Amino acid sequence: MKLLGLDSSGQVASVAVVEDEELRGEYTINYKKTHSQTLLPMLDALARMLELDLDTLDAIAVSGGPGSFTGLRIGSATAKGLGLALDKPLIHIPTVDALAYNLYGHRDIICPLMDARRNQTYTGLYRFDGEGKMHILRKQCAVSIDDIVSAINEKKEPVVFLGDGVAVFRSYIEANCKVSHQFAPPHANRQRAAAVAALGEQYFVQGLTESAADHRPDYLRLSQAERERMERLKDGN
Repeated sequence: MKLLGLDSSGQVASVAVVEDEELRGEYTINYKKTHSQTLLPMLDALARMLELDLDTLDAIAVSGGPGSFTGLRIGSATAKGLGLALDKPLIHIPTVDALAYNLYGHRDIICPLMDARRNQTYTGLYRFDGEGKMHILRKQCAVSIDDIVSAINEKKEPVVFLGDGVAVFRSYIEANCKVSHQFAPPHANRQRAAAVAALGEQYFVQGLTESAADHRPDYLRLSQAERERMERLKDGN
């Protein structure tokens, strides 16, 4: 089984190839350039380094949201274009699930935090059991930071935070999180296409694929433009 993983849901752009539960290669960049400038050149560079024939892929796993609206559209368009051109199925991987999967086997509750602006975060709660299976304690959602921290406090168990939301909400966490907590190190605290592809292998075995034509990002909430339009309509303008 050979899968391509794509993630452009946040500040990071990442491309990876996983084959039979082994990471063949990964190209991840966290810099100012837009994903429209980086994602396809990264894929091309990785494919050349791996001498990869894209036709040999079994499927394309893509981080399907939530996340940056523009980033998700770029990742979705890239995956759909490849899927249609290569006639390969797509695997929609929830962004927050893939982020949590970076900390595979961690003993504590895992809480990814993505900055969703307006004092909100895309988040969820996860735990790995003794056999390495990831259990979803709280499905990915868009909530205020006080909402998720309160939920963590109620569980009264140690927690580890990761994601770009850590830098935004760290002072709030330090002041309000009443359980033992820690923060993931740099190599594990951002989106990685390797995690998307690794979860994609599990989904593929379970038959959880979709056609390129059917794939749609999961934004979890309205965009700013959509919110403003609804407010104008409500005001009668």
